[in-house]
Amino acid sequence: MGIAASELCRYVIRPTLVYLGRHSQTAEFLLLGIAASQSELGSALHDRRGHGLYRITELRHRALWDDYLALDPERASLVRGLASQHAFLSGPQLELTVNLRYATAIAWLLVEQHRTELPRPDDLLGMARIWKEIFHPQGRLRDFTQAWHSCVSPLNQVAC
Repeated sequence: MGIAASELCRYVIRPTLVYLGRHSQTAEFLLLGIAASQSELGSALHDRRGHGLYRITELRHRALWDDYLALDPERASLVRGLASQHAFLSGPQLELTVNLRYATAIAWLLVEQHRTELPRPDDLLGMARIWKEIFHPQGRLRDFTQAWHSCVSPLNQVAC
């Protein structure tokens, strides 16, 4: 069993997006859908596909820092501020597993790195396409929509 979608949204995703200055309802829903599709909202935090809620590989994590965040020192500093001091230096990929806000920031930046526009918050297929393109190219759009309906959809009945 993973994290409740409403709590993940309220205590992790929303504050992280606000901290980054990137908050929107679509961004919240997209990250919830990605976490649902990748790890069933944290029911398993590590497997061969990557680390944490969003299943980010060490290679993608390192490439984001080298190719994207290194070009924006202010944003890099902001994201680095979410990581724990010693753990980040000794094993930055571990932060993707144990630090939910850091992992959420990295997941969001992977989206931002590849996409300038987001679909409407009610465009589930649009969000599924972003998930497939950025996080799971071998995935099927229906994998995202099924994960959404089983893990996130009840959230729509209760505001997060």
